[in-house]
Amino acid sequence: MKNNDGERLFRSALSVIPGNAESAGPLPPPKRRAEMDAAGYVDGIRAGDRAILARAITLVESNSPRHQALAQAILGELMPETGKSVRIGVTGVPGAGKSSLIESLGSWLCGRGRKIAVLAVDPSSSLSRGSILGDKTRMETLARHPNAFIRPSPSGGTLGGVARKTRETVLLCEAFGFDTLILETVGVGQSEGLVRSMVDFFLLVLIAGAGDELQGIKKGVMELADAIAVNKADGDNERRARLAKAELNRVLSFLQPATEGWETKAVTLSAHTRAGLPELWERIERFVEETRRSGVFTRRRQQQEVEWLHALIEEGLRNRFYGDPAIAPKLSALEDAVREGRTTAARAAGDLLYVASR
Repeated sequence: MKNNDGERLFRSALSVIPGNAESAGPLPPPKRRAEMDAAGYVDGIRAGDRAILARAITLVESNSPRHQALAQAILGELMPETGKSVRIGVTGVPGAGKSSLIESLGSWLCGRGRKIAVLAVDPSSSLSRGSILGDKTRMETLARHPNAFIRPSPSGGTLGGVARKTRETVLLCEAFGFDTLILETVGVGQSEGLVRSMVDFFLLVLIAGAGDELQGIKKGVMELADAIAVNKADGDNERRARLAKAELNRVLSFLQPATEGWETKAVTLSAHTRAGLPELWERIERFVEETRRSGVFTRRRQQQEVEWLHALIEEGLRNRFYGDPAIAPKLSALEDAVREGRTTAARAAGDLLYVASR
């Protein structure tokens, strides 16, 4: 085929594609998405527009002062419509099947008419941004359900950043109408305490048959839990799971309960077969009913709000301190002085705080 024949075929193919005729010229630049005011976001969320919900969450996650101001205006309007969900935190050892459990439980609940939002909390990496692809791939079935919504919570590199962004995302999801929120800890270490401070019910997921069931489990994490789920209790592993459940219940009898008036218990279940999921959900519902009746539920949420206030004050003061142009040059010099033993850390800190207060 000659070169001019190839060119004729190419132009002929273009001519049958709408908008791609040779006379049409270059493609126009993509249109910029129109900016909305707070009222537009509020109306869209109240109307159940998921695209607007996603855009509102993006505003919450932004560090731009302009975006933050708009996000706060939106949240201020929506506050009366928040707080009506059950907030569940889920953590567990690596390989315990947290995501599989969340997908099975979430799909089971969606099939019964509940609306589920899953937020993956990851303070461990400022690069992964919550592993959005991984979250939606591991929960593929749940992600396709019309009653479900899955969103990672970007870390921003600090626990304080995660707390603010996740808490405000929770409020947006509640205003949208999700009645069950599940916060999954993706990171390690302090993330368990972080999520505990944002939820009503905290679930620890473990597995049996991987050696000592209690090895590597911090006592502190167990003391945060309102229930422990021994996952993968199916097939040849079912007997080991029941033994692990009995051992865990023995240990729990010696620990301080995570919630006043509630007895933490271990249960067995299988995310694969869904065996034990109805019993787990029944336990969560009983927890909510009993703690609401006793007032513990309301007091916990009120205390969480106060703790959030203090966390935001501390974060704001920290940002102002390190962002003060008078601090940066003095900080570097005092770091050298402390490193070389020419002054104490306490005296250097006092000097810097004095500069910041002027």
